[in-house]
Amino acid sequence: MIRSLAAVGAAALLSSFVAVPAHAAVVSVSSVASLQAALDTARAGQRIVLARGLHAADQPIKITKSGVTVAAQNVGGTVFTRGGFELGAVRDVTIEGFVFDGTSTLSVPPEAQATRITRNTYNGNKDGASLSVSADDVQIDHNTFQNRNNEGVYLQITGPGSEIAKRSWIHHNYFYNHQFTGANGGESIRLGYSHKQSKSANAIVEHNLFEKADGDAEAISIKSSDNVVRFNTIRNSKGYIVLRHGHRTTVEGNLLFNSGIRFHGNDHKVINNYVESTKDRAIVFGSGKEADSGPDSKLHDRPDRVTVAYNTLIGTGAVVDSDGGDFKPKDCVLANNVIRGSSGGVVSMHSGSTVKYEGNVIWGGTGGNMPSSGYKSVDPKLVKDANGLFRLSSGSPAIDASVGTYSYVTRDFDLQARSGKPDVGADEYNSAAVRKPLTKADVGVSAP
Repeated sequence: MIRSLAAVGAAALLSSFVAVPAHAAVVSVSSVASLQAALDTARAGQRIVLARGLHAADQPIKITKSGVTVAAQNVGGTVFTRGGFELGAVRDVTIEGFVFDGTSTLSVPPEAQATRITRNTYNGNKDGASLSVSADDVQIDHNTFQNRNNEGVYLQITGPGSEIAKRSWIHHNYFYNHQFTGANGGESIRLGYSHKQSKSANAIVEHNLFEKADGDAEAISIKSSDNVVRFNTIRNSKGYIVLRHGHRTTVEGNLLFNSGIRFHGNDHKVINNYVESTKDRAIVFGSGKEADSGPDSKLHDRPDRVTVAYNTLIGTGAVVDSDGGDFKPKDCVLANNVIRGSSGGVVSMHSGSTVKYEGNVIWGGTGGNMPSSGYKSVDPKLVKDANGLFRLSSGSPAIDASVGTYSYVTRDFDLQARSGKPDVGADEYNSAAVRKPLTKADVGVSAP
């Protein structure tokens, strides 16, 4: 049957109409002004791309539409020297690939839920935090924070009023060269504030690399509760992982070189970490200025019921911090750690501390004031692998030698399962070693 010309024309018209999208999936713009105009009419699902080059925004660029991506034409090639973005009451917005240089900045307010900040560079000194996050469910990944020497943190997790931003996911970022020389206030990450210490942030900080984190004694400063800090690498930094305020945080599987871990607060778990250092403090049980911190206290809180287990400490030991506090660690545990010192006592707890010791293996020093029932003085037979990490070798007396029950320690620092009776230290002996310290190629704006 021959179709009429009218029918053919109508079908063609309909086909043409259906094939043309209601709006372009990608909108390319060349200037700050055209970027703002595109954002004003943006629809969910659009990707708005700003051309490479230097851009100065006299007024913040306002993002008021949900579900959009605002991206640089080339990661690292689109540079703001002034201004930045201002997010409204939006959700599922992504900001990708920009360089925030000069006075340019970015913050995520409480009403901008589920924002993603990815593959941006925060360069040089800023007035306040390089990036401040107050909203819930924000992902901060594959960014580079670098070359700062004034007071202020690279990344601040905060929240509205007395509340804390919840479920931040901070991963695969590169924190480099914070050189503030003041006494306090140059952290790479500050997760909360002292007055928010009792709030449950439920943040995850993982797979980040810190190098030359020298702006503060705290590279990662936790000032909230119920967080996880895992699988990060810190190299040659003044800053430690510090649980400064808050409770119930897990510090797991971090690789620390000339850095360490210090804690205050209650019910933390410090497990499966590897610390190789020439410093004399690897795991620091902080003493307190008070037994238990109130919600607004800025004083050091005594550690209560903190477990430090299955860590490998090379070239150093575990000591009590010299905060000068009268309240010593209470009901804590030091168990199943490999501690290879260089000389002297590897453990030095102040009088008044109540710590349960069991299953530790020490070598290259004495037990210090750890009771003899808490350790064996025997060579753990550590050998350096191809990635520079000291591991157990065949025949090590640390294999199948752990003591006590720690049901939450089900894997080692390779994420390999601990089978049977777990081995002492961070490494469960296995010829198939997989872990390596993070390098610049693994994190930041150009990483996979």
